Amino acid sequence: MSSSDQLALLETVLTKAKAAGADSADALIGRSISLSLGERLGAKEKLERAESQDLGLRVFVGKRQAIVSTSDFATGSLAELTARAVAMAKAVPEDPHCGLADASQLAKNWPTLDMCDDTDPSEAQLTEMVRAAEDAARSVKGVTNSEGAEAGYGRSDVAIAASNGFQGAYSSSHFGLSVSVLAGEGTGMERDYDYSSTVYLADLEDPVKLGRSAGERAVRRLNPRKAKTAVVPVVLDPRISNSIVGHLVGAINGAGIARGTSFLKDSLGKDIFAAGIDIIDDPHRHRGLRSRPFDGEGLPTTMAKLIDNGRLTMWLLDCRSARQLGLVSNGHASRGTSSPPSPAPSNVHMAAGKISRQQLIGEIKQGLYVTEMIGSGVNGVTGDYSRGAAGFWIENGELAYPVSEVTLASNLKEIFQHVTPADDLTFKYGTNAPTLRIDGMTLAGA
Repeated sequence: MSSSDQLALLETVLTKAKAAGADSADALIGRSISLSLGERLGAKEKLERAESQDLGLRVFVGKRQAIVSTSDFATGSLAELTARAVAMAKAVPEDPHCGLADASQLAKNWPTLDMCDDTDPSEAQLTEMVRAAEDAARSVKGVTNSEGAEAGYGRSDVAIAASNGFQGAYSSSHFGLSVSVLAGEGTGMERDYDYSSTVYLADLEDPVKLGRSAGERAVRRLNPRKAKTAVVPVVLDPRISNSIVGHLVGAINGAGIARGTSFLKDSLGKDIFAAGIDIIDDPHRHRGLRSRPFDGEGLPTTMAKLIDNGRLTMWLLDCRSARQLGLVSNGHASRGTSSPPSPAPSNVHMAAGKISRQQLIGEIKQGLYVTEMIGSGVNGVTGDYSRGAAGFWIENGELAYPVSEVTLASNLKEIFQHVTPADDLTFKYGTNAPTLRIDGMTLAGA
């Protein structure tokens, strides 16, 4: 079904909903296809292919709303669906903040973002990739076993229409490759991994390079020591430094702000990071993993600085959370076929700093370079932070030896204030950050 056919079907559903008694409505068609393959020690362990097609309808009767979804697109089924949705809406309590966007807010045109690779990889292509990655990882001296390698492909097609006049559709694709291996023997074994995730197949990391990286990472972790409890500078590897940005994004979600359940609920317009720190949400990045031409309610998306020179400038808002807060949506609504829109980020990154990774580490007499975080002990209401970690001890500006079984503790407000970014930003994930130094974290060890 082409995007024009999907939009025509949605308009038919909206017409049926209005005829059944809805005051307004919007509808979404989501179609997806995926293929994933995994091997371990050269033997196939996983081969999955999935296809789905769903239609979600949201109807409003006054200030009441209901949402229904179906995978049956037959005319009779859709007529029954619309009637059921309206009946449900009439029976639920009122929500004074629900409703479609005003027509004046809607996106009228949008950019082409190069979000979809039409390549449909074969099982043979994926097999070649995973074998090359695992073989390269196992060839690293010191690697003794493998947890396997996986490769996958997915494509999604989205079409949205609403009775306020909005119509829009787009497609996106995703390719991934990962490998995980073990080094050492017996109780002294250590595990590590590497992976690559891109919109275009051609942009994936070379499987041999990826596998070698995973193997070398695992070997470097052999014979770890326990660090002593202390308050020290901590440096986060780019593979995990983006988690700090992720905690910020979660704390400025408009739904949580409206409920009063975020530790940043009173911080809008305040300096929550050090001067010079910029964090940017860019929905229009070409080939970005979370790029989108318009949001889930048909509003335009634009690049915005969430943190501007250390200052918090905005909440992430959809229409409902914006109305709760007496504000206007800033185009961050995301939705599926069976749930109402909610605020969500797009491609978010912390801007690169002005000093090198070597300088960032070189200034530390004693500290910890973190390559892996364990657990999720972060309290979004208070900002309290406590997570297991592993990495390498920093001694006189150099990585001295591997460290494991330590816990890092602080509060996110303190962490934000003491972040220093390096200049090595690369765009590999949906949320990205350079190497980060955080001064004065409590390390609980031996």
